[in-house]
Amino acid sequence: MRIKSKLLTSALRGVSLLLIASQSLAATVSVEITNLTHGSYFTPLLVAAHSDTTHLFEVGTIATDGIQEMAEGGSIATLSTEATDAGSVVSENPAGGLLAPAQYTSITDFDTLTNTHLSITAMVLPSNDGFVGLDGWEIPTTAGTYTLFLNAYDAGTEANNELVADGSGAAGILGIPANPGANGGSNGTGVTTTEANNNVHIHRGVLGDTDLEGGTSDLDSRIHRWLNPVAKVVVTVQ
Repeated sequence: MRIKSKLLTSALRGVSLLLIASQSLAATVSVEITNLTHGSYFTPLLVAAHSDTTHLFEVGTIATDGIQEMAEGGSIATLSTEATDAGSVVSENPAGGLLAPAQYTSITDFDTLTNTHLSITAMVLPSNDGFVGLDGWEIPTTAGTYTLFLNAYDAGTEANNELVADGSGAAGILGIPANPGANGGSNGTGVTTTEANNNVHIHRGVLGDTDLEGGTSDLDSRIHRWLNPVAKVVVTVQ
């Protein structure tokens, strides 16, 4: 009987350790996101906590439908569904709309459950298919505050013609859907109609020009030009 009792105690101890280990993977975090650009906006942000095998996007690969819709038109609906179906915990649109230059938004008490990695995406507007992104950052297990700087990526799904066109927010329709600052030009001839790299890659940045009545671009290089990084993220692990 003593042997059985010891075996039972040992088994219960093992179960307790497994439960403790499982609970230790869970983390509650706060996430603050700041737009570092001079004249570009972020469309509704998607923040996702997920496993180490899940990605919202991957550099060097073809963009998913969700990434294309987000990067070309700012819609996170499909991307959010893709992430949720993969077991992610998501926070949609924490800024309640566009995140303007030099502004920040935050998510507090974001329960990641047992997810171990964090990703962030949003379209950079005005651009054809540029987006700010964080791909699968491993959430530290030690409590503290961690600062990250994010690059902008090109989805590789649309040529960067830099022309503002109504209705171009739909996937596959060439053009920039809007210039929220209303501070660009018009009647541009287009920077390009083709791209050599169709994979997700680092964005070359908006080129623009200074001709508000013509030129090649509808964007003003004095306002819309940007280089990486384009965002600062501060993650507080509780």
